[in-house]
Amino acid sequence: MILKQEQSVQIFQQTEAHSNMKYTIVLVLALTSAVLAQNDITKYTTKFDNIDVDEILKSDRLFHNYYKCLLDEGRCTPEGVELKRVLPEALETSCAKCSPKQQEVSDRAIKYLSENRPEEWKALKARYDPDNKYAGSA
Repeated sequence: MILKQEQSVQIFQQTEAHSNMKYTIVLVLALTSAVLAQNDITKYTTKFDNIDVDEILKSDRLFHNYYKCLLDEGRCTPEGVELKRVLPEALETSCAKCSPKQQEVSDRAIKYLSENRPEEWKALKARYDPDNKYAGSA
């Protein structure tokens, strides 16, 4: 009888250890999934990353459409709506949620605007950085 009790205790302990292992594995997988999902949430959408920004900047017609959109003086394309939505936060966080391509394109656009369209650049800065808080990033 004592042998059966010892065997039962061993089986129970093995089963309990097995359950704890399963629980630990499930917990680790859940936490990993949550972290990976959070990483996806913290980045801006890349669905507009293939737009030719250089073409927009160099075309008076295209540029002025986006420019008027950003200043609430004209209609916005879906890309313009998204840009208006993320621009304040992107400036505030130095583009922390930007993909590498978005960071490179924004740096290039800022350089182009400040050198080639200074009046428009000044108006955009007045709208999105009136206190000149983000001058280092823009």
